[in-house]
Amino acid sequence: MHHRTVAELMTRDVVRARRDMPFKEIVKLLAENDVTAVPVVDARDRPMGVVSEADLLRKSADQADPSGRTPVPHLEAWERAKAEGARAEELMSAPAVCARPEWTVVEAARLMAVQNVKRLPVVDETDRLQGIVSRSDLLRIFLRRDDAIREEINRDVLQGTLGLAPSEVTVEVREGQVTLNGSVEFKSLVPIIERLCRSVDGVVSVSEHIAHRTDDARNSPTGT
Repeated sequence: MHHRTVAELMTRDVVRARRDMPFKEIVKLLAENDVTAVPVVDARDRPMGVVSEADLLRKSADQADPSGRTPVPHLEAWERAKAEGARAEELMSAPAVCARPEWTVVEAARLMAVQNVKRLPVVDETDRLQGIVSRSDLLRIFLRRDDAIREEINRDVLQGTLGLAPSEVTVEVREGQVTLNGSVEFKSLVPIIERLCRSVDGVVSVSEHIAHRTDDARNSPTGT
């Protein structure tokens, strides 16, 4: 079973900002390249942080409304420092949360979720920028064809990992939704089959209708 790696999904031609890039040049860089954020790199092309539209908008949010209708927002000290920044290194969110090219989609997605970020600069073993991977890049695995998912489940999960005969469990895939039908020897194997199928890239859901011939849970030391 092969999980897609960050290297397979990332954008390699990365738009980046120098640490000393002025505010207006960053705005222009985002607009010209139709992106919402860019990594900020040092002289050795190592990511220091990421500057996004949200970072830049703090400057506007910190300005009073001349009409007096909109109250000046309360900003924390670090937010005010960003709002007053004029260069990329002053405006960026830091430190950069980075991924490695060999990571799987699962590893990258978990880091994004934990760190609450929308994208990850990808660095090599010397911490130099190699690419960038975004939430939308990771979601591309769900564009896999149904027949490719079905083939992987049959070849790598059922036959390769579990050693089941093709006649024991059949697989149907529609819009990434997997349906399993058949019969296996042991009851304890059913949740294992389901779990492994869920781990295949591109699977949206798994519904199993698998019978068993032996309830091995009743015969185990912990069974009842």
